[in-house]
Amino acid sequence: MSTVLSNIENGVAYLSLNRPEKFNSFNREMALALQDVLDKCEDDDDVRCIYLTGTGKGFCAGQDLAEATDPKGPELECIVREHYNPIIRRLRNIEKPIVAAVNGVAAGAGANIALACDIVVATKSASFIQAFSKIGLIPDSAGTFFLPRLVGMQRASALMMLGDKVPAEDAVTMGMIYKSFADDTFEAESKKIAMNLAQMPTVGIGLTKRLLNRSFDNTLEQQLDMEKDVQVIAGSTHDFREGVNAFLEKRMPVFKGK
Repeated sequence: MSTVLSNIENGVAYLSLNRPEKFNSFNREMALALQDVLDKCEDDDDVRCIYLTGTGKGFCAGQDLAEATDPKGPELECIVREHYNPIIRRLRNIEKPIVAAVNGVAAGAGANIALACDIVVATKSASFIQAFSKIGLIPDSAGTFFLPRLVGMQRASALMMLGDKVPAEDAVTMGMIYKSFADDTFEAESKKIAMNLAQMPTVGIGLTKRLLNRSFDNTLEQQLDMEKDVQVIAGSTHDFREGVNAFLEKRMPVFKGK
């Protein structure tokens, strides 16, 4: 059975981490499979949004420690370099919206992979845990990059050093994630977000993501110049013309993601 399930429907690529007996903890097979399916989603023009979730009761419990401590398994340096860093780079560099639908516990690398996505939603029963300090490791998978930017340095420091469990509703309050939904409506509500994104101007959204990525590094003047240049690109798209025509004609636009 595949460690990452995938299917495409109405412009949305639905991806599910699929090691439910291990709360979808990562081993090498699953890490490489996720990289491969993300590459396919990037190259497929029919995919206009990516929806990432977990099979079973959890989203992702992080690294499978049995593999990480196996003398015959990959070493930590290899795990970070070949498994997690490439996943994070793909999540940020694919110029399509990515929704993380956190359906249960998201711990360690699982939490940080979720936070690297563009929009993060969770069930009210879900939780986020920076579990690394519990076993003497540091937060990888860009946790030290994204979490301080989302919740501030002081709170990020405490969460990473203490390893506190953060319930989904608290994660919303502190700005870590976008929204939480009741467990019985979560799947429908989270997929509604993805389906909506898949009908929007994909190029423009991808360019917005490009600008957000650079805003971490640019000065104000550099960001203003980049916005100018990227706006010209957006203004040359089919969807810009369609959006303007629909507005003038007082009708709903039909975007093609081009």
